Amino acid sequence: MDNEMFSMVLDTLKKIEREKLTIETKLEMDKHGDFPEELIRFMLGPDVALHLIFVPSKYGGLGASASQIAYMSEEMAKIDMAIATSFLAICLGMDPIRVAGTEEQKDIYIRRIADEGLIVGYGVTEPEAGSNVQALKTKAERVLDEKGEVKGYSLNGQKQFVTNGGVADLYSILADTPEGPSFFIVEKGTKGLIPGEHEDKHGIRASNTAPVTLEDVFVPVENLVGGVEGAGLKEANKVFGYTRLMVATFGLAAGVSSLEKVIAYAKERVQFGTTLVEKQGYTHKLLVPNAVRLEAARAYIEEVAERIDSGEEDLQVEGSIAKYFATEVGDDMANDGIQALGGYGYIRDYEVEKIKRDAKIATIFEGTSEIQQSIISIFRLRTTLHTKGEYYRGMAEDLSGLPEETYGPMVARAIELLNEFLLVARRLKVTKSQYFMFLLADMMTWMEVARAICVKAGSEDWGKTPSAEFMSACARLFAREAVEKVYINILKIIQAGQDVPADLSEKLNSLALYKIFEGALADMDVVARELTA
Repeated sequence: MDNEMFSMVLDTLKKIEREKLTIETKLEMDKHGDFPEELIRFMLGPDVALHLIFVPSKYGGLGASASQIAYMSEEMAKIDMAIATSFLAICLGMDPIRVAGTEEQKDIYIRRIADEGLIVGYGVTEPEAGSNVQALKTKAERVLDEKGEVKGYSLNGQKQFVTNGGVADLYSILADTPEGPSFFIVEKGTKGLIPGEHEDKHGIRASNTAPVTLEDVFVPVENLVGGVEGAGLKEANKVFGYTRLMVATFGLAAGVSSLEKVIAYAKERVQFGTTLVEKQGYTHKLLVPNAVRLEAARAYIEEVAERIDSGEEDLQVEGSIAKYFATEVGDDMANDGIQALGGYGYIRDYEVEKIKRDAKIATIFEGTSEIQQSIISIFRLRTTLHTKGEYYRGMAEDLSGLPEETYGPMVARAIELLNEFLLVARRLKVTKSQYFMFLLADMMTWMEVARAICVKAGSEDWGKTPSAEFMSACARLFAREAVEKVYINILKIIQAGQDVPADLSEKLNSLALYKIFEGALADMDVVARELTA
């Protein structure tokens, strides 16, 4: 999508916020937990058609890039995460068709989603099969014609936590066929398809979340996605790099929205003779650390989106890193947003407590943070061993060439240490402990995110806002945090009775952790000044 058209789409979104999604309206929707179907239908209608950003131009959409969709998703989630969730579910439900559907299926259903503004539901999760999709119990039995050929399937089972489940016009349903899990396209009103009651949720209360029961639901063979049985898990995994990246933008949006509200409040709130933004104990505890991590999350999201746009595939681990990091730091800022407003933060009218309730779901749906940690540690360790250390070695070499003021070279040394540790991880029996594997995942995540923000700080492509001084300070502050994470997590593992090679101990000591915090307070001052200017 060209920049002019993209700007028009963003302007449309802002207009909807001004006219139809005021704070009063959002709080009212949240209070009653009602799905605003009329509003969603309006946003999907021909006069607005915001969903077209998700649809390839070949099928009547706007053909936006991953970078544009990520930015749009963040902006929509900053306005209201429940509304954004409803739209993301349309994208999720369409993705199996977009990625694996036959050309005929794409031409029929993606075009219908574009032209008719269909609400789509994504039916994967089950009461006993959440993140573990392989525990799938919904069955798709073949239905044969008089010649003994498959003419369709009979679906039976229960889907849980289906976003748009009670209001969808179209569903993508994952069911187990004789050849394995497969996606099916099921239309609203199909006999035996029974949407359940809207769940009364902690957050994103205005999004529709409902169970869907399937009782002898007949689906014609033409609606087996891709026309091949058993490709469902492969199809789901293929889009995780993309869909989890979009959920990462929800975490970023929650954090940024909370941060912005806190700063606005702190500029006005006077305590003990001065405003809160003038108090270092306030800014350096509640604002700066969160702002730095959110900036790091943005840098990583932008990097992954650009890689998708360049044609890279199989970015499942990158999607997991983006989702895990951005949603956790966004949730942290949302929590600190309540603390920063004190008693007012606990009151609904100030919205930060709603942001906190909404933010929590981002660490859960599309795979919990713990599932992401498992994916990150298992697959990155496998890659490291398969490449004999070249994967992270190459990353460290790239960072070594960055200017010293970005702290890229320091992060490079920490990545080299992590790499050496991973190469002996099996011998140290790290893989036998899920807790240790989670520690590995955190080291990998923080290092790869640190790389992204250091590269961004060393580049001139990100524009003039925020300032170069601010970006460099953020890069250094996050680099310090990431290096500390590697140092501490390795100590946690090796102090648990592990026999550590002497050369690894030497490299651990060579990090000279006590030195990396020199100048940290000055960098925090830089970030605080620009945040509160």
